[in-house]
Amino acid sequence: MTASQRTGQLFMGSVTPSAPDSRRIQIMRQYHVGSVFLAGRSKAGTKATKTLVSGLQAKADSAAGHRVGLLVSTDQEGGQVQVLSGPGFSTIPSALKQGSWTTSKLTGEAAVWAKELKAAGVNLNLAPVADVVPASLGRNNAPIGRYDREFGHTAGVVAPHSDAFLAGSARSGVLTTLKHFPGLGYVRGNTDTTANVIDTATTSRSASVTAFQSGIKAGAPFVMVSSATYNKIDPKNRAAFSSKVIQDLLRKASGFKGVVISDDLGNAVAVKSVSPGDRAVKFLSAGGDMVLTVEPNLIPAMTKAVEGRVRQSPTFSKAVDASVHRVLTAKQKAGLLTCG
Repeated sequence: MTASQRTGQLFMGSVTPSAPDSRRIQIMRQYHVGSVFLAGRSKAGTKATKTLVSGLQAKADSAAGHRVGLLVSTDQEGGQVQVLSGPGFSTIPSALKQGSWTTSKLTGEAAVWAKELKAAGVNLNLAPVADVVPASLGRNNAPIGRYDREFGHTAGVVAPHSDAFLAGSARSGVLTTLKHFPGLGYVRGNTDTTANVIDTATTSRSASVTAFQSGIKAGAPFVMVSSATYNKIDPKNRAAFSSKVIQDLLRKASGFKGVVISDDLGNAVAVKSVSPGDRAVKFLSAGGDMVLTVEPNLIPAMTKAVEGRVRQSPTFSKAVDASVHRVLTAKQKAGLLTCG
């Protein structure tokens, strides 16, 4: 792969399936962006979505005689967070409802939902939510509880149901993403719309963290890191920019070897005070692997900053190589690396 192709594997940019923006898609192609996030609501159904995705895949990169396909993701959690609907897609109940089911029922249903995603060309779901929202906070938790995105109010409920969702998705060949490490259940503000979201409760040994660790043991291939700040883990850095969160807690203490993806580093208010280039560099420097930006127009500045740091720092360059390897390994498991 060329240097720019390798850098492109570290990024995921969004496409709106209901109204694809050809200019933004062209930017992603120009910068060899290796992963796509289907964002915004679409009621077009599986066939129309598959047509869109096939068009994107047709222009995917090739390197050394191998085709490197796109990871195509979406938010298909259920309830108020279900991006894709229409003919061929089930109406998925909220995670809070799913959490009231037996784990065997959830595994079976998740396999069905993942099969529908597969039929639409989607190979990565940015779900399940492994955040534990305490009952005392409930709907006052803006990012998760307000929308019933949690499986339950204790790690004892969340962990087995999150694991069941993982298992069902894997059964149908769709990769999954535990989010939002180390947990957004104890905050009030939503990092998408609020600056300086701070968790004052979670520690590295909190029960809420064990829900993620259970999913990691169950084989979750991706983990998404939140953009909140965790005062009792690393008060100086947002989690997405914290090596204490990513390297120490997620990699070392929790044993995660897969792909670490950011929460949105494009439009999220939580990171607006940081320049786009620095957002990408800080995340990768902290141990992250894939930068998610719902605003593809930021990708040129982000890639330029990353490539500049690669030239300046052998340590950063080595970390980027490891990240590219992890992304390509995930793609290999998804059947996206093919000869010819």
